[in-house]
Amino acid sequence: MVRVEDLHTFINGNFVTDKDAVIPIHDGGFTRGDAVFDTCRTFRGEIYKLEEHIDRLFMSLKYMQIQSPYTKDELIKFTHKLLELNNPLLTEKDDYWIFLRITRGSSSNYSSGVKPNVIIHCVPLPLPERSEYYRSGLPLMISSVRRTSHEALSPRAKVNQYINFNLADLEAQNYQGGAKAILLDQNGNLTEGSGTNIFIVKNNQIFTPQEKFVLAGIGRSDAMNLAKGLGMHVKEKDLDSYDAFTADEMFVTSTSFCIVPVGSINGRELGDGNIPGKITKRLQEAFIDAIGFDYVSQYLSNLDT
Repeated sequence: MVRVEDLHTFINGNFVTDKDAVIPIHDGGFTRGDAVFDTCRTFRGEIYKLEEHIDRLFMSLKYMQIQSPYTKDELIKFTHKLLELNNPLLTEKDDYWIFLRITRGSSSNYSSGVKPNVIIHCVPLPLPERSEYYRSGLPLMISSVRRTSHEALSPRAKVNQYINFNLADLEAQNYQGGAKAILLDQNGNLTEGSGTNIFIVKNNQIFTPQEKFVLAGIGRSDAMNLAKGLGMHVKEKDLDSYDAFTADEMFVTSTSFCIVPVGSINGRELGDGNIPGKITKRLQEAFIDAIGFDYVSQYLSNLDT
Protein backbone atom coordinates (compact mmCIF):
# COMPACT_ATOMS: atom_id res chain seq x y z
CA MET A 1 0.00 0.00 0.00
CA VAL A 2 1.31 3.44 -0.94
CA ARG A 3 2.08 5.70 2.03
CA VAL A 4 1.29 9.35 1.26
CA GLU A 5 4.26 10.53 3.29
CA ASP A 6 6.58 8.66 0.92
CA LEU A 7 5.26 10.38 -2.19
CA HIS A 8 6.98 13.24 -4.00
CA THR A 9 5.33 16.57 -4.80
CA PHE A 10 6.28 19.25 -7.30
CA ILE A 11 6.17 22.75 -5.86
CA ASN A 12 7.48 25.87 -7.59
CA GLY A 13 10.18 24.12 -9.59
CA ASN A 14 11.30 21.59 -6.97
CA PHE A 15 10.47 17.95 -6.29
CA VAL A 16 10.16 17.32 -2.55
CA THR A 17 8.50 14.77 -0.32
CA ASP A 18 4.92 15.52 0.72
CA LYS A 19 5.91 16.49 4.24
CA ASP A 20 8.28 19.15 2.88
CA ALA A 21 5.78 20.64 0.42
CA VAL A 22 4.64 23.93 1.96
CA ILE A 23 3.15 27.23 0.79
CA PRO A 24 3.04 30.59 2.64
CA ILE A 25 0.20 30.94 5.15
CA HIS A 26 -0.90 34.13 3.35
CA ASP A 27 -1.30 32.37 0.00
CA GLY A 28 -4.63 33.29 -1.57
CA GLY A 29 -5.46 29.70 -2.39
CA PHE A 30 -5.46 28.99 1.35
CA THR A 31 -6.97 32.23 2.65
CA ARG A 32 -9.61 32.87 -0.04
CA GLY A 33 -9.78 29.80 -2.28
CA ASP A 34 -8.23 32.01 -4.97
CA ALA A 35 -6.77 29.28 -7.13
CA VAL A 36 -7.56 26.89 -9.95
CA PHE A 37 -6.88 23.19 -10.26
CA ASP A 38 -7.41 20.19 -12.45
CA THR A 39 -7.15 16.47 -11.87
CA CYS A 40 -6.27 13.43 -13.93
CA ARG A 41 -5.66 9.77 -13.19
CA THR A 42 -3.45 6.92 -14.25
CA PHE A 43 -4.27 3.54 -15.71
CA ARG A 44 -1.47 1.07 -14.91
CA GLY A 45 0.66 4.06 -13.91
CA GLU A 46 0.15 5.86 -17.25
CA ILE A 47 -1.55 9.28 -17.20
CA TYR A 48 -4.81 9.52 -19.12
CA LYS A 49 -5.39 12.63 -21.30
CA LEU A 50 -2.95 14.87 -19.44
CA GLU A 51 -2.82 17.40 -22.29
CA GLU A 52 -6.61 17.83 -22.27
CA HIS A 53 -6.61 18.41 -18.52
CA ILE A 54 -3.85 20.99 -18.77
CA ASP A 55 -5.69 22.73 -21.61
CA ARG A 56 -8.71 23.03 -19.31
CA LEU A 57 -6.47 24.22 -16.46
CA PHE A 58 -5.26 27.09 -18.65
CA MET A 59 -8.83 28.01 -19.57
CA SER A 60 -9.62 28.24 -15.85
CA LEU A 61 -6.48 30.37 -15.33
CA LYS A 62 -7.58 32.71 -18.10
CA TYR A 63 -11.04 33.08 -16.58
CA MET A 64 -9.54 33.81 -13.15
CA GLN A 65 -6.86 36.17 -14.55
CA ILE A 66 -4.00 34.16 -13.06
CA GLN A 67 -0.81 33.92 -15.08
CA SER A 68 0.96 30.57 -14.90
CA PRO A 69 4.73 30.89 -14.44
CA TYR A 70 5.11 27.72 -16.52
CA THR A 71 4.01 26.80 -20.04
CA LYS A 72 1.72 23.90 -20.82
CA ASP A 73 4.68 21.86 -22.09
CA GLU A 74 6.62 22.52 -18.88
CA LEU A 75 3.69 21.39 -16.72
CA ILE A 76 3.36 18.25 -18.82
CA LYS A 77 7.08 17.55 -18.36
CA PHE A 78 6.91 18.17 -14.58
CA THR A 79 3.88 15.91 -14.21
CA HIS A 80 5.55 13.04 -16.05
CA LYS A 81 8.68 13.51 -13.93
CA LEU A 82 6.57 13.37 -10.78
CA LEU A 83 5.09 10.07 -11.93
CA GLU A 84 8.58 8.71 -12.59
CA LEU A 85 9.44 9.45 -8.96
CA ASN A 86 6.23 8.04 -7.52
CA ASN A 87 5.43 5.07 -9.76
CA PRO A 88 7.99 2.77 -8.05
CA LEU A 89 5.76 3.02 -4.94
CA LEU A 90 2.66 1.93 -6.88
CA THR A 91 1.34 -1.58 -6.30
CA GLU A 92 -0.20 -3.67 -9.08
CA LYS A 93 -3.69 -2.99 -7.67
CA ASP A 94 -3.31 0.80 -7.35
CA ASP A 95 -3.36 3.87 -9.56
CA TYR A 96 -2.82 7.55 -8.91
CA TRP A 97 -5.10 10.56 -8.74
CA ILE A 98 -3.03 13.57 -9.88
CA PHE A 99 -3.74 17.19 -8.92
CA LEU A 100 -2.36 20.30 -10.58
CA ARG A 101 -2.99 23.51 -8.59
CA ILE A 102 -2.03 27.10 -9.32
CA THR A 103 -2.81 29.81 -6.77
CA ARG A 104 -2.77 33.55 -7.34
CA GLY A 105 -0.07 33.93 -4.70
CA SER A 106 0.31 35.83 -1.43
CA SER A 107 -1.36 39.16 -2.06
CA SER A 108 -4.63 40.83 -1.22
CA ASN A 109 -4.30 43.74 -3.66
CA TYR A 110 -3.81 41.80 -6.93
CA SER A 111 -0.52 43.53 -7.68
CA SER A 112 1.27 42.41 -10.82
CA GLY A 113 4.42 41.45 -8.93
CA VAL A 114 2.81 38.53 -7.09
CA LYS A 115 4.11 35.13 -8.13
CA PRO A 116 1.61 32.26 -8.24
CA ASN A 117 2.36 29.06 -6.39
CA VAL A 118 2.32 25.89 -8.52
CA ILE A 119 1.78 22.48 -6.94
CA ILE A 120 1.52 19.07 -8.61
CA HIS A 121 0.85 16.14 -6.32
CA CYS A 122 -0.77 12.75 -6.39
CA VAL A 123 -2.46 10.29 -4.06
CA PRO A 124 -3.56 6.69 -4.54
CA LEU A 125 -7.08 6.48 -5.93
CA PRO A 126 -9.62 5.52 -3.21
CA LEU A 127 -10.36 2.21 -4.90
CA PRO A 128 -11.38 0.19 -1.81
CA GLU A 129 -13.68 2.94 -0.51
CA ARG A 130 -15.50 3.16 -3.84
CA SER A 131 -15.53 -0.47 -4.93
CA GLU A 132 -19.08 -1.18 -3.70
CA TYR A 133 -20.43 1.46 -6.09
CA TYR A 134 -19.51 -0.78 -9.04
CA ARG A 135 -21.46 -3.71 -7.61
CA SER A 136 -24.47 -2.02 -5.99
CA GLY A 137 -24.47 1.40 -7.60
CA LEU A 138 -23.64 4.84 -6.27
CA PRO A 139 -26.26 6.23 -3.88
CA LEU A 140 -27.09 9.84 -4.76
CA MET A 141 -28.98 12.49 -2.83
CA ILE A 142 -30.44 15.68 -4.23
CA SER A 143 -29.07 18.18 -1.73
CA SER A 144 -30.80 21.19 -0.19
CA VAL A 145 -27.52 23.06 -0.84
CA ARG A 146 -27.76 24.87 -4.20
CA ARG A 147 -25.06 25.10 -6.83
CA THR A 148 -23.38 28.50 -6.92
CA SER A 149 -25.28 30.45 -9.56
CA HIS A 150 -23.64 30.62 -12.98
CA GLU A 151 -24.49 34.33 -12.85
CA ALA A 152 -22.15 34.71 -9.86
CA LEU A 153 -19.34 32.34 -10.83
CA SER A 154 -19.05 30.30 -14.00
CA PRO A 155 -19.18 26.58 -13.21
CA ARG A 156 -17.05 25.98 -16.32
CA ALA A 157 -13.93 27.15 -14.47
CA LYS A 158 -12.43 24.60 -12.07
CA VAL A 159 -11.63 26.72 -9.02
CA ASN A 160 -10.67 25.87 -5.45
CA GLN A 161 -13.90 27.24 -3.95
CA TYR A 162 -15.80 24.00 -3.25
CA ILE A 163 -17.65 24.89 -0.03
CA ASN A 164 -21.12 24.35 -1.45
CA PHE A 165 -20.08 20.92 -2.74
CA ASN A 166 -18.52 20.06 0.62
CA LEU A 167 -21.66 21.04 2.53
CA ALA A 168 -23.80 19.10 0.09
CA ASP A 169 -21.68 15.95 0.44
CA LEU A 170 -21.78 16.27 4.24
CA GLU A 171 -25.57 16.43 4.04
CA ALA A 172 -25.59 13.34 1.82
CA GLN A 173 -23.30 11.49 4.25
CA ASN A 174 -25.60 12.38 7.14
CA TYR A 175 -28.50 10.96 5.14
CA GLN A 176 -26.77 7.74 4.07
CA GLY A 177 -23.20 6.57 4.51
CA GLY A 178 -21.33 6.55 1.23
CA ALA A 179 -23.90 8.74 -0.55
CA LYS A 180 -22.82 11.56 -2.85
CA ALA A 181 -24.68 14.79 -3.45
CA ILE A 182 -26.20 16.24 -6.59
CA LEU A 183 -26.88 19.96 -6.47
CA LEU A 184 -29.75 21.90 -7.99
CA ASP A 185 -29.44 25.35 -9.51
CA GLN A 186 -31.59 28.31 -8.47
CA ASN A 187 -34.31 27.16 -10.89
CA GLY A 188 -34.51 23.64 -9.49
CA ASN A 189 -32.62 21.97 -12.31
CA LEU A 190 -30.07 19.23 -11.68
CA THR A 191 -26.48 20.35 -12.20
CA GLU A 192 -23.64 18.16 -10.92
CA GLY A 193 -21.88 16.76 -7.89
CA SER A 194 -18.42 17.35 -6.50
CA GLY A 195 -16.26 16.62 -9.54
CA THR A 196 -18.99 14.50 -11.14
CA ASN A 197 -21.32 14.89 -14.11
CA ILE A 198 -24.66 13.10 -14.17
CA PHE A 199 -26.52 11.31 -16.95
CA ILE A 200 -30.11 10.08 -17.03
CA VAL A 201 -31.32 7.24 -19.27
CA LYS A 202 -34.98 7.18 -20.27
CA ASN A 203 -36.49 5.04 -23.05
CA ASN A 204 -32.99 4.20 -24.34
CA GLN A 205 -32.11 7.89 -24.68
CA ILE A 206 -29.40 9.64 -22.67
CA PHE A 207 -29.81 13.10 -21.18
CA THR A 208 -27.38 15.33 -19.28
CA PRO A 209 -27.49 18.95 -18.02
CA GLN A 210 -26.40 21.70 -20.39
CA GLU A 211 -22.67 22.39 -20.53
CA LYS A 212 -22.93 26.08 -19.65
CA PHE A 213 -24.40 25.19 -16.24
CA VAL A 214 -21.79 22.60 -15.18
CA LEU A 215 -18.09 21.87 -15.27
CA ALA A 216 -18.00 19.85 -18.47
CA GLY A 217 -15.72 17.03 -17.44
CA ILE A 218 -13.43 15.17 -19.79
CA GLY A 219 -15.10 11.96 -18.60
CA ARG A 220 -18.42 13.55 -19.58
CA SER A 221 -17.12 14.15 -23.11
CA ASP A 222 -15.76 10.60 -23.27
CA ALA A 223 -19.15 9.14 -22.33
CA MET A 224 -21.05 11.33 -24.80
CA ASN A 225 -18.68 10.49 -27.65
CA LEU A 226 -18.81 6.78 -26.87
CA ALA A 227 -22.61 6.85 -26.73
CA LYS A 228 -22.84 8.62 -30.07
CA GLY A 229 -20.37 6.14 -31.55
CA LEU A 230 -22.69 3.33 -30.44
CA GLY A 231 -25.61 5.01 -32.16
CA MET A 232 -27.26 6.17 -28.94
CA HIS A 233 -29.28 9.37 -28.71
CA VAL A 234 -27.60 11.91 -26.40
CA LYS A 235 -29.12 15.29 -25.57
CA GLU A 236 -28.18 18.16 -23.26
CA LYS A 237 -31.24 19.66 -21.59
CA ASP A 238 -32.64 21.01 -18.34
CA LEU A 239 -33.41 18.13 -15.96
CA ASP A 240 -35.18 18.23 -12.62
CA SER A 241 -35.86 15.82 -9.76
CA TYR A 242 -38.83 14.31 -11.62
CA ASP A 243 -36.48 13.23 -14.41
CA ALA A 244 -34.18 11.63 -11.86
CA PHE A 245 -36.89 9.78 -9.94
CA THR A 246 -38.48 8.40 -13.11
CA ALA A 247 -35.24 7.48 -14.89
CA ASP A 248 -34.66 3.97 -16.18
CA GLU A 249 -30.96 4.32 -15.34
CA MET A 250 -28.52 6.95 -14.11
CA PHE A 251 -24.77 7.04 -14.23
CA VAL A 252 -22.04 9.43 -13.15
CA THR A 253 -18.82 10.30 -14.92
CA SER A 254 -15.61 11.75 -13.53
CA THR A 255 -11.85 11.44 -13.93
CA SER A 256 -11.59 9.02 -11.02
CA PHE A 257 -14.94 7.21 -11.33
CA CYS A 258 -14.77 6.97 -15.15
CA ILE A 259 -18.35 5.70 -15.63
CA VAL A 260 -20.13 4.43 -12.52
CA PRO A 261 -23.78 3.32 -12.22
CA VAL A 262 -26.19 5.05 -9.83
CA GLY A 263 -28.10 2.64 -7.61
CA SER A 264 -30.53 4.98 -5.92
CA ILE A 265 -31.46 8.62 -5.58
CA ASN A 266 -32.78 9.92 -2.26
CA GLY A 267 -33.19 6.29 -1.22
CA ARG A 268 -35.33 5.39 -4.25
CA GLU A 269 -34.16 2.45 -6.35
CA LEU A 270 -33.87 3.26 -10.04
CA GLY A 271 -35.49 1.38 -12.92
CA ASP A 272 -35.59 -2.39 -12.62
CA GLY A 273 -32.83 -2.47 -10.02
CA ASN A 274 -30.22 -4.10 -12.27
CA ILE A 275 -26.73 -2.66 -11.62
CA PRO A 276 -25.34 -1.59 -13.98
CA GLY A 277 -28.24 -0.97 -16.34
CA LYS A 278 -27.88 -2.13 -19.94
CA ILE A 279 -26.97 1.32 -21.34
CA THR A 280 -24.51 2.05 -18.53
CA LYS A 281 -22.90 -1.38 -18.97
CA ARG A 282 -22.47 -0.87 -22.72
CA LEU A 283 -20.78 2.47 -22.10
CA GLN A 284 -18.52 0.99 -19.43
CA GLU A 285 -17.49 -1.78 -21.82
CA ALA A 286 -16.90 0.73 -24.63
CA PHE A 287 -14.70 2.85 -22.38
CA ILE A 288 -12.74 -0.20 -21.25
CA ASP A 289 -12.15 -1.12 -24.90
CA ALA A 290 -11.10 2.46 -25.69
CA ILE A 291 -8.48 2.70 -22.94
CA GLY A 292 -7.39 -0.95 -23.02
CA PHE A 293 -7.83 -1.37 -19.27
CA ASP A 294 -10.64 -2.89 -17.20
CA TYR A 295 -11.13 -0.20 -14.58
CA VAL A 296 -14.39 -1.80 -13.37
CA SER A 297 -12.57 -5.01 -12.44
CA GLN A 298 -9.89 -2.88 -10.79
CA TYR A 299 -12.52 -1.37 -8.50
CA LEU A 300 -14.35 -4.65 -7.91
CA SER A 301 -11.09 -6.44 -7.00
CA ASN A 302 -10.98 -4.24 -3.88
CA LEU A 303 -14.34 -5.40 -2.49
CA ASP A 304 -12.78 -7.84 -0.05
CA THR A 305 -9.90 -5.59 1.11
